[in-house]
Amino acid sequence: QVQLVESGGGLVQAGGSLRLSCAASGRTFSSITMGWFRQAPGKEREFVTGISRSGSNADYSDSVKGRFTISRDYAKTTVYLQMNNLKPEDTAVYYCAAVFTGSNLYVPRKYSFWGQGTQVTVSS
Repeated sequence: QVQLVESGGGLVQAGGSLRLSCAASGRTFSSITMGWFRQAPGKEREFVTGISRSGSNADYSDSVKGRFTISRDYAKTTVYLQMNNLKPEDTAVYYCAAVFTGSNLYVPRKYSFWGQGTQVTVSS
């Protein structure tokens, strides 16, 4: 079992930055692939970025590529999402997710564990 707790959301003006954190419980951190998803009101949950178990591979949605960066700290068992040059369309609840193994990890249902979500609001 993996428990995930997100933090770091808030209100920021367009062009600003935020860093989200996702603390993972347990001693399995190096065995799990981590992802960030987001869900805006009235929209489906969408993939934002993911990072491999080794941390050597990361993938991003086209909408955030070049602005967002995912990273993981094994000592702190925490995954970070650095968000720069934020836009109003980035406004959503951001969720951290984890899975031990699987394919097509752009799909939410592929993930086994989820955090409670953290609100990010970008004003214009």
